[in-house]
Amino acid sequence: MPVLDELSGFEFEDVMEDVFRNLGYENVRQAERTADEGRDILMEEVVDGTRRGIVVECKHTGTVGRPVVQKLHSAISTFEFDGSKRGMAVTTGRFTNPAIEYAQRLQRNDDPYPIELIDGEDLREIADEIGLDLYNGRIEILCDETLRPYDPATSVTTPVTEAFQDIGNIDSSDLPAPYSRVTFRPVVVVTANTNAVFETSVGVIHRINDRSQFAIYAERGQPRTASGEVSNLVLENRHATIDLDADQFEEVFDAVEERRFGQTQTAYKEWAVERLQDHHTTTVSYTGDNNVTYNKTCEPNRSDISVESIDPVYLPLVRHTTDLQAYSYPYEYFAAGPSRVTSEDGIHQCVHCDTAGTDNTYTFCANCGSINCDSHIETERLEGTPVCTGCAVTERFAFKTKYFYDEANRDAFREEYEAMPFYEKAMENTPLTVGTVVLVIIVLLGVLASVGGL
Repeated sequence: MPVLDELSGFEFEDVMEDVFRNLGYENVRQAERTADEGRDILMEEVVDGTRRGIVVECKHTGTVGRPVVQKLHSAISTFEFDGSKRGMAVTTGRFTNPAIEYAQRLQRNDDPYPIELIDGEDLREIADEIGLDLYNGRIEILCDETLRPYDPATSVTTPVTEAFQDIGNIDSSDLPAPYSRVTFRPVVVVTANTNAVFETSVGVIHRINDRSQFAIYAERGQPRTASGEVSNLVLENRHATIDLDADQFEEVFDAVEERRFGQTQTAYKEWAVERLQDHHTTTVSYTGDNNVTYNKTCEPNRSDISVESIDPVYLPLVRHTTDLQAYSYPYEYFAAGPSRVTSEDGIHQCVHCDTAGTDNTYTFCANCGSINCDSHIETERLEGTPVCTGCAVTERFAFKTKYFYDEANRDAFREEYEAMPFYEKAMENTPLTVGTVVLVIIVLLGVLASVGGL
């Protein structure tokens, strides 16, 4: 399959003719190239037993504006066809916002000649349906290797079970099975050398001799360098990959998603060179022959950077969601067998405040299913077990607030309280009782001291 960016406009039309034919459209043919009047490809489709004509305009350019779409609309109206008609505008690039708005307005107004816009990203998806490996006009990176999404020696849900182990008042063995999803995210591992020497009249003032290796998120959109932890996870496990077998993983996970590589190897190489240029650019100070101090910005040239390899691999992003009564707790991490880097921990996080992180203490409230920090957990007075401040019913006894699971618990304790002798009631507020006793003792001692002084 030729690289679309290297094709002429007519060659692009030839390719699209084959694409549409493989998609199942009928009577696909190219219009006269001498004067196509906004019509490059003509074809037909049958929808619910009704045959419809389609006029296609192919634009092998970076951007397509509204005038092209308007011209196509006119071409549809003048196209002789016995039946309903619609249009398609296809480009290896993208459509401008005015062009998109124009096509959308035709749809909203139920125009008799609606137009479908197919840009470079759409072409990649279409090509995937018929077995062509294209992306935005180029052949994309192909890869069938992934890091392991779980440790085969344990259960898929072991990481989330381990995460619950330090949550108080809940036994991880009693947890319901979480909903587990794995997304295979494409990354590329870049290995590059940077060698540069910077000289002035006084000689060499700066050298760069560095070998870099890092991982790049390689999905659609702008590439991004993975964080240090994630990059190390990929690099340390790069040579322990397995085949990406979606059927196999569907037997283990509730949902499986495989994302596509967004750009070509050349594009990632160019992006990596630019990032390394920025990374190694620095300002140095040096003293000239005249004993004056100068500052010079040292930026390596593109020719100073040699990219050894661009290696693709899939990085599993696993997300478990555990439902406990009214609350759902996500736990997400990048996986490489038994190794993982946590990207989201909704387990070690208080549902009532911003307290989060594994350095804090958390307690589970079995009454509502919430996980709480120390500031939002109390002891239920009747049962003596944890209850959170969010769901608890409260009432003051002996001038102290008591917490209950519900009104029934509160009413049951209210009856107990009424039947208590005075001293037991007083012990419902121990600090107040102790303080009162101490105060009485102090007063008595004062009285005795006064009497003894008489």
